[in-house]
Amino acid sequence: MKCIINRRAQFSSSHRYWLPELSAAENSQKFGPCVNAPGHGHNYVLYVSMEGDLDEYGMVLNLSDVKHVIKREVTAQLDFAYLNEVWPEFERSLPTTEYLAKVIWDRLAPHLPLVNIQLFEHPELWSDYSGNAMEAFLTVSTHFSAAHRLASPRLSYEENCEIYGKCARPHGHGHNYHLEVTVKGQIDPRTGMLVDLAALQAAIDEHVVEPFDHTFLNKDIPYFAEVVPTAENIAVHIRDLLQSPIAALGASLHKVKLIESPNNSAEVYAPVPGSQAVNTAAPELAAV
Repeated sequence: MKCIINRRAQFSSSHRYWLPELSAAENSQKFGPCVNAPGHGHNYVLYVSMEGDLDEYGMVLNLSDVKHVIKREVTAQLDFAYLNEVWPEFERSLPTTEYLAKVIWDRLAPHLPLVNIQLFEHPELWSDYSGNAMEAFLTVSTHFSAAHRLASPRLSYEENCEIYGKCARPHGHGHNYHLEVTVKGQIDPRTGMLVDLAALQAAIDEHVVEPFDHTFLNKDIPYFAEVVPTAENIAVHIRDLLQSPIAALGASLHKVKLIESPNNSAEVYAPVPGSQAVNTAAPELAAV
């Protein structure tokens, strides 16, 4: 029987975004404050996912052995290091989150049966890499606060209360929504980036955070005049709003996850090119 196991590790490192073939002005325009010397640091959190058959002892791998491999091949070398100089891979590409995840995969793959590397640069930015050449995933987390009422304009108050319970009360209620946007793309072999991170964050702010923040969704967002703003429907609408702006940046929207409360979240995936978009969502928990 196949089983996936995960091992967490962490390290603290610094890095700098700077390409010697560009002028100081060009580097600054491309990378913003990340060009500042001597660099800046992060507390990285690494999740190593491995797959295998269960042995007679009920294990895929001995986790003590896994821990020592990750320490020997990765964390002992990267902890309290300047990433630009620690490994030869970073002489040709910058140590971005997505490229660092790929390089960690390449260094661990000869020793462990990997299925995914997930690397958090900080709690609002992380990358996933699963061994597919230069393709990686990058996730940006942000938030907005909004109110909504769950009630269909085609139903009576009593009917809405029957379906939505307290959420149908006439003056609505609010949430601090947390939004995770995952994009997919090819890592640029020189910059180490799959997308311009500042431009991605600006697109999310422009098309979602600024229009949605501190609004009553039913009244202030035209889409929800007729569509009930459940977490699922909000996630679908955000997906539809972001697909074109992210494509214009050279990446592809992969997934939108909307966390309405600690007990309730929904996630929707972008349609595969060539297929029809289906407005479906995958709520993790139905509690409000």
